[in-house]
Amino acid sequence: MTYKTKQKITHRILVTLAWLIAIVFFFPIFWMILTSFKTELQAIAVPPLFVFDFTFENYSLVNERSDYFHHAMNSIITSFGATLLSLIIAVPAAYSFAFSPTKNTKDVLLWMLSTKMLPAVGVLVPIYLMAQKFGLLDTKTVLIIIFALMNLPIIIWMLFSYFKDLPKDILEACSLDGANYLQELRHIVLPLSWGGITSTGLLSIVLCWNEAFWSINLTSADAATLTALVASYSSPEGLFWAKLSAISTLACAPIVVFGWFCQKQLVQGLTFGAVK
Repeated sequence: MTYKTKQKITHRILVTLAWLIAIVFFFPIFWMILTSFKTELQAIAVPPLFVFDFTFENYSLVNERSDYFHHAMNSIITSFGATLLSLIIAVPAAYSFAFSPTKNTKDVLLWMLSTKMLPAVGVLVPIYLMAQKFGLLDTKTVLIIIFALMNLPIIIWMLFSYFKDLPKDILEACSLDGANYLQELRHIVLPLSWGGITSTGLLSIVLCWNEAFWSINLTSADAATLTALVASYSSPEGLFWAKLSAISTLACAPIVVFGWFCQKQLVQGLTFGAVK
């Protein structure tokens, strides 16, 4: 067997393995979409039905029972608002950590990352009481603040790694030309790391969009997001799988479409600094 033949066989095996992994990960999504077009009896049928009469009844009932567009708009506002707020804080912080490090920089970064290990339920009571005291319960403002602080350690770490890959010679040349820190950040760092900032922002949007714990506990109606709407379809009588699948599909669709259109920027950011 020649070397080229071995290469072809290896390539085919890897491609087949990649497709199998992709199918395993995509199958739950496929089944959710399929279930959303079934009746409740067909959704719980044993064995599962792959051939059935398609119905849009679940989507009609969801539209009648819930204000989908109101919840979707809340998700958009809170996700993009929290991402913008976190980037405003994280970009200068990551710039400082990357280009003006001190002996405590590493410790501070590790401490920030360690805050992600704390269970959210552990700080629910104090945050709930503070939100209640300041009149922020069931408002988009409290979700934007919580989402921004929740993702801030990850965003700073990602931006820190992107900034560290920038050539320091360019910044030193700017300093010799009389540029201050703000001018370096605006004219050099941000344009060179735009791909990394974009991918970080996209990741933050996805994390905020999928956040359910705080949405359920800090909102009720006015500021409830799509994740809270999905949770509302769980009742003491049990789970209505067909309707739950329909609202879950509607909740996932916007962020999936958004990610599809932004995949070029996402790949660019994820591969930023990989090739010198």
